[in-house]
Amino acid sequence: MKLAVVSILPFSLFFLSQLSVLSLSERCNPKDKKALLEIKKGLGNPYDLITWDPKTDCCTDWAKVTLSCDDKTNRVTTLSFFNIDSVGHLSPAIGDLPYLQSLDIDNVRNLSGPIPPTIAKLSKLTFLRISQTNISGPVPEFLSKLKNITYINLSYGSLVGTIPPSLSQLTNLEFLRLDRNKLTGTIPQSLSKLAPKLTYLYLGHNQLTGIVPTSFTGWSFDTIDLSRNMLEGDISFLFGKDKTTYEMLLDHNKFAFDFSKLTFGKGLWRLDLNHNKIYGSLPPSLTKQPWQLFNVSYNRLCGKIPQGGSMQRCDQHCYFHNKCLCDAPLPPCK
Repeated sequence: MKLAVVSILPFSLFFLSQLSVLSLSERCNPKDKKALLEIKKGLGNPYDLITWDPKTDCCTDWAKVTLSCDDKTNRVTTLSFFNIDSVGHLSPAIGDLPYLQSLDIDNVRNLSGPIPPTIAKLSKLTFLRISQTNISGPVPEFLSKLKNITYINLSYGSLVGTIPPSLSQLTNLEFLRLDRNKLTGTIPQSLSKLAPKLTYLYLGHNQLTGIVPTSFTGWSFDTIDLSRNMLEGDISFLFGKDKTTYEMLLDHNKFAFDFSKLTFGKGLWRLDLNHNKIYGSLPPSLTKQPWQLFNVSYNRLCGKIPQGGSMQRCDQHCYFHNKCLCDAPLPPCK
């Protein structure tokens, strides 16, 4: 019996020592691991996260396409979910990842519920995308606490309510997408405080009303998308020869202004104004633009379509259903 004890004891000590080595070598912070496992649970424990095993190291053994850790701090800095089919919600535990810099959730169609307020605790966050989900509720006011954020994309969801003016407090914001939701109300005047840093603004495919704030005068976007809303009024101040904007998607609204008085920046190459109430004629200067997209159909324009340049790149569908536009690609002027 004594011999048995002697032979077993060294093996036990060896086993315990190996466990100790494993625990010391694990990079994943225990608090981060706990938060991640709660997030996995909230998502319905999807098969896509099968590698998220509490017995393994989240920084080295869990799916690299899903999360990454900083090499120096060993804290989780990036968290991404793509194409997950399981039904779930975004757990409040997301706020327990204090080193998180990027949260990217895309095409998780069955993700529902509101955006948890605990996201406001992520002071290091610079990138936030929650797109192509069933996330609902309002655009959160608490997003204004993310002072380091440069990119917000909440598109293709079920968000309701108005655009919070408090977003104007995000002075580092360069990219904002709230398109393809169910947002109502007006565009806040205060958003102009984000100029000139914010150069990508997508508010299309909502139910916004009222006028575009005149405080946007002088602001050059790279892309501005206000399409498919119920906006109205004169937006000629969005144009100008000194503007650096290259894409303007303004179709399916109630905009009304004299097109003949517009001037255009040299870089403007995508302009969609179909289904509005725009009147006047098409100025000859349009032939100097490098059009990839130009559509003024379903308006109240009249006169000869300028010939040359890229004006005839599009067929009649880009010009028809106006008051009296004529010449190629429409029938000749009488």
